[in-house]
Amino acid sequence: MKRHAVTLLLLLAVLASGTAPAFAQDAVGSWSKAGPVEARLVSAVRGTGDLTALPLGLELRLEPGWKTYWRSPGDAGFAPRLDWSRSVNLGEAKLFYPAPHRFSVLGFETAGYDTAVLFPIQGMPATPGKPVDLALTAELLVCSEICVPQTLELALALPAGPAEPSEVANDVARAQALVPKGPNGLLRIDSVQGNGTALEVEATAADGFVSPDLFVETDPPLTFSAPKTVFSDNDRHVRLTLTVTDPQPGLDLTGRALTLTLVDGDKAVEAPAMAVAGGAASVPGGAGLVAMLGVALLGGLILNLMPCVLPVLSLKLMSVVKHGGRAPAAVRAGFLASAAGILTSFLLMASVLVGIKAAGGAVGWGIQFQQPLFLVFMVVLVTLFSANLWGLFEVPLPRVLADRLGGDGLAGPFATGMFATLLATPCSAPFLGTAVGFALSEGPVEIYAIFATLGVGLALPYLAVAAWPRVAGWLPRPGRWMATLKTVLGFALMLTAVWLLSVLTAQIGEVAAATVGLLMAALVLALWVGRSARGAARIAGPALAGVLAVAAFAMPAAVGPSAGAAPVVSDSKARWVPFAEATIREHVAAGRTVFVDVTADWCITCQANKKLVLNRGEVAQRMDDATVVAMRADWTRPDATIAKFLSDHGRYGIPFNIVYGPGAPDGITLPELLSEGAVLEALSKAAGKAS
Repeated sequence: MKRHAVTLLLLLAVLASGTAPAFAQDAVGSWSKAGPVEARLVSAVRGTGDLTALPLGLELRLEPGWKTYWRSPGDAGFAPRLDWSRSVNLGEAKLFYPAPHRFSVLGFETAGYDTAVLFPIQGMPATPGKPVDLALTAELLVCSEICVPQTLELALALPAGPAEPSEVANDVARAQALVPKGPNGLLRIDSVQGNGTALEVEATAADGFVSPDLFVETDPPLTFSAPKTVFSDNDRHVRLTLTVTDPQPGLDLTGRALTLTLVDGDKAVEAPAMAVAGGAASVPGGAGLVAMLGVALLGGLILNLMPCVLPVLSLKLMSVVKHGGRAPAAVRAGFLASAAGILTSFLLMASVLVGIKAAGGAVGWGIQFQQPLFLVFMVVLVTLFSANLWGLFEVPLPRVLADRLGGDGLAGPFATGMFATLLATPCSAPFLGTAVGFALSEGPVEIYAIFATLGVGLALPYLAVAAWPRVAGWLPRPGRWMATLKTVLGFALMLTAVWLLSVLTAQIGEVAAATVGLLMAALVLALWVGRSARGAARIAGPALAGVLAVAAFAMPAAVGPSAGAAPVVSDSKARWVPFAEATIREHVAAGRTVFVDVTADWCITCQANKKLVLNRGEVAQRMDDATVVAMRADWTRPDATIAKFLSDHGRYGIPFNIVYGPGAPDGITLPELLSEGAVLEALSKAAGKAS
């Protein structure tokens, strides 16, 4: 018996001292050292759960003075070579590379890492829900004054338990964040120009460059010199010039497909591009101005169909009805005046945004609805339009003002066009978000060009009638029936005022917003009394209405911009959690799917998305699932964190919905108008499941 015990102890000692590492517990493998480098496998989750994509990592530590290499090493070296063939229940493992550093030694340019690096890995179990035993043979080239290839044997066992976050979940999430991705709002590659063996790249940084570097990959591979940099626009713009080292005779980079990785400190962006001769290259995600003008035209046209513009339907309808039976010249003039009002509003909006951007403020589509004074202005304006439709302005007001509020002159159609634009801004129609995002990330010229084109798109129906004015002749001639129609449409406009007051409630509180509503009711009453009175009393009514309007504007200043603001009411007791961007990576590392909904009370499209898609049917059931984190970013009031999140994704308007998960760590962006199929498909893809 003793002899068997001794034999067993000797066997255990041999196994413990063998070259094959033992499988580690708690999702962290044992360190394995080879020369100046040591490595281990780690996992962001303790168990496989039902994940179809496991967030893993290969962690390296190097002795001082030593380095290893990126996927494109440069003039020398080779990238890590990984063999997973001895693993159990592992279908595929994809290695991702954090942004590299440049090493320049004796004219040789290489790219890689020193001190330490954690490579994120996406592991795909062959059979989800079963244990996964990872066994990796990693071949690395490490260099100092000399280069030495090293081979390490690594292992890690993941049980079939719950996919809870491990102690290294945050480390894996940080490593994933350091992997260069597409456009992020911080860095942007504007153009790529090839001239023989030289490459010239123009780039922009939202916050200014510090020490930019550029890595170029081609097929077949070419090696490039370190870039020469020329800065402009307070270091927000840089021109990087690189040349091919040891080129083949007759080499010309023009027309060659490239992958560019632009790095500046902890910020990095990766983009495919094609070098062109004598002009800017088209970089996917950064379309040229001409293409964006087409997108803006289509977005402005579609905006006519959005729910934000529907409240002004009453004014549009009255404008059309008034032209029934009129001469073609008069019809053309009226509709051109409405188009001019729309275009003027867009140009004024562009001017304001250019000024705010130049002053360093946050810019965005519809952000004026975050300002209480603007909301009060809109409430007063809608109330006055309603009162005009009810005939309360016809006698006591001067002719000029009567024309402005819907009279027979051109000022009425012009004001209608401006009003339609103001009410359109809470919506982000298809294509509109892309065009506005492009404009606001560029300079004043692009902003004015895009916003003018958006105005033309919104005004296209008016321009069409102006081009064919005989269309208005098909309408019935004005008559007594218009009085009833005016009354009905006036009440329809008052519903818009009620909606605006509900948005104002979130800004200044229920009592203050209700006070503004009562002041508007008193304003209409004063106009009605003045309309019915005689003599001096006819003037007193409009004068009192003016005082009440001024009192409404004073209300936000009296209570403060957010004092007593109503809290955001969730659609479900436990479904939605507050937006916290820092936790998204942690949730994804733990195998959860994160649905981010950037919304606001003043965004009618957002409310339509909630009512028609997010809060009903199978989508609502999926949101209540324990593996889905429904995260809501409420932008009703100004919020710098949400504004930055939108900017980082190239967006400056809402609604904006994006889904993250193990199958989509970089996120899947959804269209402005949601559909049940699109949301369910994105949730499935993000979770790593087949749709």
